[in-house]
Amino acid sequence: MRKQLPNPYIPMLTEVVSITSENKVNDIKTIELKFKKEEDYKNFAYIPGQFAEISLIGKGECPIGIASSPTEEGTIKFTIKKMGTVTSGFHNCEVGDTVGIRGPCGNGWPMEDMKGKNIVVIGGGFAFSTLRSLVLYVLDEKYRKDYKDITVIYGNRDSGEVLYQDVLEEWDKRDDINVVLTIDREEEGWTRKVGFVAAIVKEVAPSPENAVAIICGPPIMIRTAVAELVELGWKDEQILNSLEMRMKCGIGKCGRCNIGNKFVCVDGPVFSLAELKKMPNEY
Repeated sequence: MRKQLPNPYIPMLTEVVSITSENKVNDIKTIELKFKKEEDYKNFAYIPGQFAEISLIGKGECPIGIASSPTEEGTIKFTIKKMGTVTSGFHNCEVGDTVGIRGPCGNGWPMEDMKGKNIVVIGGGFAFSTLRSLVLYVLDEKYRKDYKDITVIYGNRDSGEVLYQDVLEEWDKRDDINVVLTIDREEEGWTRKVGFVAAIVKEVAPSPENAVAIICGPPIMIRTAVAELVELGWKDEQILNSLEMRMKCGIGKCGRCNIGNKFVCVDGPVFSLAELKKMPNEY
């Protein structure tokens, strides 16, 4: 008998188990959730790069990238910037509150295709969430042997906006990953790089040989970083971008996020530069 899959329209219920403020101005928080039913947890099988529709009763729902790695078993995490009614509702959550989840949604990063390759991760701002998921996954002892050198280039406006500082410190201690942090302008006490992400990509000059670039961030950061990679000899098929485009339903039904014949919420949000060049110029 075929296993009956969960109804994609009905949220699974989870409980808030922890809330972490990620920046100095306290408008970005990571919420850790635990499924109320073990069956729902087992059905929520995801890969890095995917997102979910998360909801609060009386507030609504919104699509948020999954910040946790599948290797962090037992719970899932979402990093949420306070921007509107729904995200403000999540910022007002307390431990023990109920949150609905639909998903996982989207295609995620192609983890199988990336095996045996060097990985260059390029991120900016709070869009680093699904990149956190990816890096934690490839660094896990179960999967580390499947991937070669790892370079992380991560930029922010200022030091107070740098997310996941405890995780970044752990990565810094390892000898199998190169972490390059940068902020836009000089700042007292800051000892890492200074400059926009694209300029740092040019400075680091990652080699395209047997490599894949994983990019997620503000649109202008993506465009300028991609331009630098192309200058360095990277091919369109080697450059993967995680994009957003008015996503709403998460399952390709509402039509809000279509670009040509593609739906960002189903066919994406991960697209190679080669794929993007075949689509209408929406980005």
